[in-house]
Amino acid sequence: MNLKLATCTLRSWEWRDRDAIVRHANNRNVSVNLRDRFPYPYTASDARNWLDMVVGHKPETNFAIDVGGEAVGGIGFTLQPDVGHRSAEIGYWLGEEFWGRGIATDALIAVTDHAFANFDICRIFAHVFAWNGASARVLEKAGYALEGRLRKSVTKDGQTIDQLMYAAIREEE
Repeated sequence: MNLKLATCTLRSWEWRDRDAIVRHANNRNVSVNLRDRFPYPYTASDARNWLDMVVGHKPETNFAIDVGGEAVGGIGFTLQPDVGHRSAEIGYWLGEEFWGRGIATDALIAVTDHAFANFDICRIFAHVFAWNGASARVLEKAGYALEGRLRKSVTKDGQTIDQLMYAAIREEE
């Protein structure tokens, strides 16, 4: 994929992205809003492991968020198994210096449209930690609707907190 948007380019991950991933992902303010599988500190080994999983993977469901020729974040979706096979979970992260510019919203809209157009899914959902109001606003601006609050559903940094569940639905034609 190589999709130029107003604020960024969405593209396939490349091996050359390793150092940029570390530069932007190794940030406590980024990692605190993500699952523990996104480590902090974020090392070159972590970036290499990520790239091992996504470079050349088909079907492609994970993309670099590129600004100025550099990967400054990532966005992707996971197709769900079994009876959830027409749903996908979406997630994203962005380097802190790029927050507040509409980049995550543009990327989320584009990847949502891509997923609906290219996969047999009718629902894309995201979980957001209740303390992450900025990410909730990104989802709302991208057309996702709040479906509910999952009370005390995750523990991050020793705190058991609520998650907000958002979803975008593709109506059947």
